[in-house]
Amino acid sequence: MNATSDLNKNVSFAIVGSGGMGAITAGSIMLEAAGKAGFHGLLNRSVGPQIRGGEAAALVRLSTQPAFCMSKDFNILVALDWKNADRFIGAMPVAAGGIVIADPAAGAPPRAVIDADCTIVECPIGELAKAIDGGRENMIAVGLVSRLIGMNEEQIMEIVAAKLKRKGQAAIDIGRTCFRAGFEAATTFAPTFPLADAPTPDAKRWLITGNEAVGLGAMRGGVRFSAAYPITPATEVLEYLAPNLAKMGGALVQAEDELASISMIIGASFGGLPSVTATSGPGLSLMMESLGLAAASETPIVVIDVMRVGPSTGIATKSEQSDLNIAVYGFHGDAPHVVIAPLSVADCLFTGQWAVHIAESLQTPVIVLSDQSIGQSRVLIDRPADISFMTQRKAYIDNGEDYFRYAVTADGVSPMSLPGQAGGQYTADGLTHGERGTPSSDQNDQKQQMDKRGLKIDLFNFGDHWGVDEGKGDIVILTWGSLTGAAREAIVTLADEGINARLVSLRQVSPIPFEALNNALFGADKVLIVEQSASGQFYRHLRSQMDMPDNIRQLNREGPSIISPDEIVAQIRDWNDQ
Repeated sequence: MNATSDLNKNVSFAIVGSGGMGAITAGSIMLEAAGKAGFHGLLNRSVGPQIRGGEAAALVRLSTQPAFCMSKDFNILVALDWKNADRFIGAMPVAAGGIVIADPAAGAPPRAVIDADCTIVECPIGELAKAIDGGRENMIAVGLVSRLIGMNEEQIMEIVAAKLKRKGQAAIDIGRTCFRAGFEAATTFAPTFPLADAPTPDAKRWLITGNEAVGLGAMRGGVRFSAAYPITPATEVLEYLAPNLAKMGGALVQAEDELASISMIIGASFGGLPSVTATSGPGLSLMMESLGLAAASETPIVVIDVMRVGPSTGIATKSEQSDLNIAVYGFHGDAPHVVIAPLSVADCLFTGQWAVHIAESLQTPVIVLSDQSIGQSRVLIDRPADISFMTQRKAYIDNGEDYFRYAVTADGVSPMSLPGQAGGQYTADGLTHGERGTPSSDQNDQKQQMDKRGLKIDLFNFGDHWGVDEGKGDIVILTWGSLTGAAREAIVTLADEGINARLVSLRQVSPIPFEALNNALFGADKVLIVEQSASGQFYRHLRSQMDMPDNIRQLNREGPSIISPDEIVAQIRDWNDQ
């Protein structure tokens, strides 16, 4: 075995092939088995824009310690075929000293693989599968990878048996036979990358995606209704909510489009039911007019935007952070609202729950900016702590007096009645109105209600949930949302090199938590702002609203290539040496 101690703690592999060959299923089996064995890890999937077919890959990282983001390169690459590989092989570079296993019947590897400093081994994956009645190439690949990283048969077959239980024992036996064929085929392959023993082999970890976690968080927050139109990469939020809302006495409606879906959740919330929808950039664009209605009518709703590469249809299956501008500034008129962003897959659960708490407490729309890189990543995490915000909408109580739906209150939040509630009738629409809700064109009413809607957000106590401030040093890596993981790993690497850097990452994107952010940046000599947008939307957002330290640099680019910890480290290292 010629693996370094570093590789023993952390191994990354990719299984690539055409859509339908089961490459992603193979990666999922490996990740789940690793979790049962006590390892940490995550899986990203890479697919093309096709509905069926095209390229597909499972990118998996397994580790003896928490893994915050995908590796920049891969120790093992298994190619079921090379069809369409040129479209995405750049996203999975083979590490120096790595191994590539390819079926010779699949043709020559792409130039990027041939030129890599790695060992290329031929293995007749297709023939091995055909020799087994009902055999599958992806299970051959599972056997190959298991042999190279040191996972045993029973760790894998426990997962395979659970997945194939409905198909009967014959299917399970075929899976085992395929696994053994791949395992035996790799017996003479080198190099190998055996994982060290898991530090907590009996750990009961969750295996969850960001989309599932944010849906669970919304339900924990009290959501019992959702309406949405399927869109990549947000559809899994809806797939999670549909059966689970029903178990809680709630419901999900698949609307005819995004215009209908947001109107439906506004209606459900108006009726007293906390509600959510999920979409991506194109859908968020369509929702803007109705988001303004929710702001003006002070109807609490949550919109989860799982961002993808834009503009327009862009690259639906890849990640970017470029919906920030429309989420913060896309409303016409002045429409105070809240924008927050999860910092990791695990944090999607907390952020989804917090979003409902904010919306219900403030009677305002809240936009949650997730993205494809955490929304569709499947990660092994320690069970998150149960949190209760004691969320409660300020409700109207009939005391025999006239009801003023939009009454000016000390905290800016007005009591909200339910339709049909005695004494609680009011006009609810998007027109400018006075305290009763009656439409008005009076400037005083406009100013009064605008001030009130702004005041309730200004006075709200967001607490310590605004973001994270970790580490020590006069160098700050400032980021937001999903790039928090890459920044965390960069800081660990920098510390090993004797460079102390701090992480400051925003969960509360708008309104900017001025006091907390100023305190976090106090004393910083260098600030590197890291974001996944070509125009530097996060940087411009910060600079437009607050004074920033003088010595700032940017690391930003468009998707789909995600900024890696090594890139952050290189920027800080070069800057520090000057």
